[in-house]
Amino acid sequence: MRTEDVLAAIATGLWRWDNASGIVSLDAEAARLLGLPAEPVRLSEAAVRSRFHPVDWNEIDGVVNLAVAEGTLAEARLRIMDERGRVVRTVRSRSKPLIDGGDYQLVGTLQEVAEPQPGTAGPHTPITGDWRRSREAFLLDAGRALAEARSTAEVLRVAASLSMPGFSPDGLAVFGMSGERLTVIGHHGQRDGDEGPFTSMSLATDYPAAEVVRTGRAIYLPSPEEYRRRFPMTWPLAEPFERQSWAFVPLVVAGRTMGAWMAAFKHQVAFTPDERSVLTTVARMLAQALARAGVAESERELSLGLQRTMMPVLGPGIPGIRVAARYVPTGGGLQVGGDWYDMIRLPGGRGGSAGGGAGRIALVIGDVQGHDVRAAALMGQLRIALRAYASEGHRPDAVLSRASRFLYGVNDGHDGHDGYDGADGSGGAGAEAAGGGPRFATCLYLEVDLETGTVDIARAGHPDPAVRMVDGTVLLRPTAGGLPLGIDPDTDYPTTRLTLDPGETLMICTDGLLETGGHDLDSGWERAKRLLEQHRGDDLEELADTLVDAVHGPGSHHTTGPLADRREDDIAVLLLSRRPATAVRETPRRTLMTIAQAEPERIAEAREQVRQLLHDWTDGDQLDAAVLMVSEMVTNVLVHTDGDALLIAEVACGEKARRLRVEVSDASDELPHKRHPGEMASSGRGLVLMEMLADAWGVEPRGEGKTIWFELTEPTGPEGCCG
Repeated sequence: MRTEDVLAAIATGLWRWDNASGIVSLDAEAARLLGLPAEPVRLSEAAVRSRFHPVDWNEIDGVVNLAVAEGTLAEARLRIMDERGRVVRTVRSRSKPLIDGGDYQLVGTLQEVAEPQPGTAGPHTPITGDWRRSREAFLLDAGRALAEARSTAEVLRVAASLSMPGFSPDGLAVFGMSGERLTVIGHHGQRDGDEGPFTSMSLATDYPAAEVVRTGRAIYLPSPEEYRRRFPMTWPLAEPFERQSWAFVPLVVAGRTMGAWMAAFKHQVAFTPDERSVLTTVARMLAQALARAGVAESERELSLGLQRTMMPVLGPGIPGIRVAARYVPTGGGLQVGGDWYDMIRLPGGRGGSAGGGAGRIALVIGDVQGHDVRAAALMGQLRIALRAYASEGHRPDAVLSRASRFLYGVNDGHDGHDGYDGADGSGGAGAEAAGGGPRFATCLYLEVDLETGTVDIARAGHPDPAVRMVDGTVLLRPTAGGLPLGIDPDTDYPTTRLTLDPGETLMICTDGLLETGGHDLDSGWERAKRLLEQHRGDDLEELADTLVDAVHGPGSHHTTGPLADRREDDIAVLLLSRRPATAVRETPRRTLMTIAQAEPERIAEAREQVRQLLHDWTDGDQLDAAVLMVSEMVTNVLVHTDGDALLIAEVACGEKARRLRVEVSDASDELPHKRHPGEMASSGRGLVLMEMLADAWGVEPRGEGKTIWFELTEPTGPEGCCG
């Protein structure tokens, strides 16, 4: 005979609850006991929950959590409700958790019990068979929930959701102190505005909460008559709420009474020693949670205020451009870190107009190593130094070189014993890792000519900038760079130049935007790229919010990256767009990059730039041909000359189709010539390939040097051509 048949013969149902999927499986007898048709069924957790009295469901949730934590049997009595909310029967549930990693399944039985009789168990009747075990489960769950609350509002929400075993209050209030007056921190179970008479009440008032704060002793009022007898002056304030019992318990932290907690009941509660013990324990946990939340909120306000004073105001007033920026601190405690951004008006006269013209600005973004007060202090010093060097009129490479020497000098003068030691202030072996020792900083410095759109970039170990073109194409712009600031005082920072056309948007960010949420730089860039491509319109503020929401928004924890652990970091992002003077629909796509002799690995970046530029090119064979020819052209420059290669690629609209033109320039006067390599030759194929694959190609001497170019015409371009 099957187990199910044996259990059915003794009126016992079998059920299984899968915590991972939230599905509850019932056999025919278990379904009958829950008031459902007597046949096997699979239901959602919510559907099963609707069959139980809500107080009982909260109780069994705590019992189950305790059983899972201890690996023991979970046992409770539960009232079964019909569609009208009436108790139809009481069942006993016994279940055993089967734990698999972080998930578990509950396998158990349901059996009807004779007591209490249907309809006689009120909402205040304690029905759990083992009161002490139910109480322990409740306190375990309450302690965990209150410990996880990070703000006063969260603490109050948790307190309002607590369902105490057998005597859940329907009204709660938390009182605090402001000088010699009582205040209401928060309440639940009353209407907004009902707290008015109790706000700013003198501590000398004959009111239970005021007396609790004065004396530090709890007050239990089991009936309205007791309330009226002990507090006749303030009874008229409590009478309209039509409650039957009240508990006023002190909130004590470190021996100091910081307020009072009121639990009010619509049914009478005797306040037995067990019930008073539960209330006192919850009050202690509530007081600790409120104290932690208050400290955390003060720290957050302090850190955000500090960061606000360090961040520039990017308001309107610069003709021809739009700017948006975001800074988001991440992590707990004092939320100060080393990320920053800045926008600096540069003196006129070089690369722009000396007076009255559009002029020049500098954009700076950087990240000082660490996430503590010292990182924030160094960030402030470095930001001031960069502003000074930029205002003196130095080129981007010189600005970063001077900033690196400045930070190196600050590090050289820091001996690890200036108050910025490890988190415990010990200055011991772990001091250098925790807070002492030298710090470095990554930085990206851009000088923008507002009239021509020319952008000169110097990079110190920082992520590259990205450009969103008018048609939505997004390219990561590879730039030459040097070591992070502060490592070597003699580091050089080569300059890379690009042009930002009207309607295009430039994005620079710290690695927190890319790597937060389990991503590395590559997968994080793909996430940011998709958001940039999907953005419609020219609202930079909306785009900035979209980028940040992908990391910190409601859905961010469901779209984590490929890494096992989530790396959390501060985020700084800065967006700049040139305002188009006229329609820019036909503006060509263009990319430009330099491949130095000492950086042959950047040939792969050149190939990727061309692939990104042609992301919507309709002919895949042409795309592969273009990438192959670019690789050959750049390699030939690095192999056969002593100079660097300058790559310029542009996609423009013709009358009927799009055209790709790629130019690779170098400083050598020696012109390439066509060779006839043998079948097994590994070189000499460049011009042969171009002759076979390109629609047109050529070599042009240009002053000191030459340019080799090719063109491809797309047979059938997308609708709207370059649009």
